[in-house]
Formats: sequence, structure tokens, C-alpha cells
Amino acid sequence: MLEAAPKRRVLPAVLLGLVVWGNGVHEPLASAAAERAVVVVYVSEDQVFSEPILKDFQRETGIVVRAVYDTEEAKSTGVMNRLLAEKNNPQADVYWANEPLRAEVLKQRGVSAPYQSPNAQGIPEVFKDPEGDWTGFSARARVLVVNARVTDKPRSILAYTAPQWKGQAVIANPLFGTTTAQVAALFTMWGDERAKTFLQAMKANGVRLSTSNGESADFVASGEATFGLVDSDDGASRLAQGKPIEMIYPDQGEGDVGCLLVPNAVLLLHGAPHPDNARKLIDYLLSKDTERKLAFAACAQIPLHPGVETPPAVARIETLKVMRVKYAEVANTLEHIQAFLKEWTGY
Repeated sequence: MLEAAPKRRVLPAVLLGLVVWGNGVHEPLASAAAERAVVVVYVSEDQVFSEPILKDFQRETGIVVRAVYDTEEAKSTGVMNRLLAEKNNPQADVYWANEPLRAEVLKQRGVSAPYQSPNAQGIPEVFKDPEGDWTGFSARARVLVVNARVTDKPRSILAYTAPQWKGQAVIANPLFGTTTAQVAALFTMWGDERAKTFLQAMKANGVRLSTSNGESADFVASGEATFGLVDSDDGASRLAQGKPIEMIYPDQGEGDVGCLLVPNAVLLLHGAPHPDNARKLIDYLLSKDTERKLAFAACAQIPLHPGVETPPAVARIETLKVMRVKYAEVANTLEHIQAFLKEWTGY
């Protein structure tokens, strides 16, 4: 089994909420050689999906993986805050983020180091940091889930403002999660004025707020809402449960903005204790084989390498029109729009 990362100094309260893989206790390594055959990874991707990948890496390479996971409650902020606290005394080698925005924040704070993996070849440049500090792989898409009983189904996020759908749409609270990223992406593409006008029109059209993407998908499946914008894994899981929904990749027509993809992101940490093993793990995560595994897992993630085999419910990257955003700009926009979003949601 993988080893838990060794216990470190007591961290401030903001850093609590981490789960350490394993029993948290292990014997001292027998030799310096054994210590060299180690890699420490902090992980924001759900453990149920990332753990099998890391176990495969350990089995295939003989490099012992010590993993620290975010809990569900920490929502990917726990390990990021820990990395910031450890900046001047790094304990980890690799960060596996479940989206690129926090990876971008860590780059801007000087926590990451450039590494351009040979396995990143073929991944579209839009999903890579231009300076090589992080690389995206295996993405969720922001999709419309529509109740299966609807005959004339919406195919654009602009349906949120269409009179025919007044009072029938749902969206997760945009102060949190990937919905925040979606809104920030629209601000970067459209500019403040158009994005604010769109959101105000959504509100005027009676959009319903949910607590999460999963709850939005459930509202659509139950018929309480006609459609909602969620992550593709939320739609895939409801389809696997036999729920009466259809999953639609939005804005795929000529002149449309395309759908937003939210890839995983992996980065090498500055001052990593085991840099050679860190690069090997990054190469492994960016491989086509890893992307195929995550496509066939319950998370149903979209490989960013063209030509990777996927199950029928998972789109191939070469068939999708995606939003051409700069994730660094999206990350910087998140703070800029917080005051407006709080007002919009009534906080």
C-alpha cells in the first residue's frame, strides 16, 4: 500500500481538514537509498479516483508514494494552504490539483518550479502554463443537463436568459466551485459589462440557485428544473444511475464560445526533496494511459491528448469546441468579481 506522508509541525487552523493516506505511522526508512525511492504528493483530486492511479505508479516504478489528500470539507483549499505555509521549507514534491486555478495561484506565489514533461506533447497549449509551471490533463467539462422529457432542448448557456425557459433553470451558487470558474471565464471573454448584464438577465429570468452542481443535476432529474449547468462528472453519474437526463456540451455551433473545460493540473514544487521522482510521477500523470484510466473511471474525465480511447458517455477532445480562455486570467478574475457575485446572490 502507499505510505502516508510523515507528520509535520502543527499547522494553523486554516490548514486543517486534511486526510493523510494510510495510518499516519511508518517506520524510519532503512537507508538513504530507500529514502531516494520516494515521492511525496499533495492531492486535491478526489481520493477515490486518484488513489488507484498512484498505486499503479508505485507498482510499476517501485517508487514509494506518500500522499496527502484534501478532505471533502476542505474543497481543495487545504493542501494549497499547506503548500503556501511550507513554501520556505518544502515537504512535498508534486501537487495534483483538481483544477488549474489554484495551480496558477501557487505559481504566482513562487511555490512551483517549471517542468515541461515530454508526455505533455499533444496536449493543447490552452491547457498548459506558458512557462511550464503546470500542465493540465483529464478534464471535466461544464455541460448542460436537461430533463429527458423536454423535446426542444437548450444547447447554449444563453438559454438561461431566454423567455421560454423563465423560472425553469437552475445553477449552483456562483460563489463556490466550478461555477465560480465558469463565471470568471465569461468575464475574461466578454468583459465586465456584458458578463454582468448576462447574470442580471439570468436573475430576472427566475434562475434557481442550488448548493452544488450535484444538487442541480438532481433537480433536473426530478423535474424540479428543466436544465442546469453542471460538471460533466455530475451528469455522467446520473446517467449511470439511470436518471432521466440528457447531457449536452453547450455552445458548439459556429460563432459560439464553446464549453469550458476544467482540467486537472500537475506541478513540480520548488525545492522538492525528491525532484527526479517528482518528474517521473508528473510524466506518469500526463500519460495517455492515465488519461484513459480516468476516462473509464466513474469520474468520466475527458482526455486532453487526442485519440485516447473513451467510453461512449465521454467526449473526445478533438470533437469538442472549447472555450479559449487563459486560466491565469481566469484565476486573477476570481477575486475581481467576488463583490459583484455576493451582491448577485444576496449575501
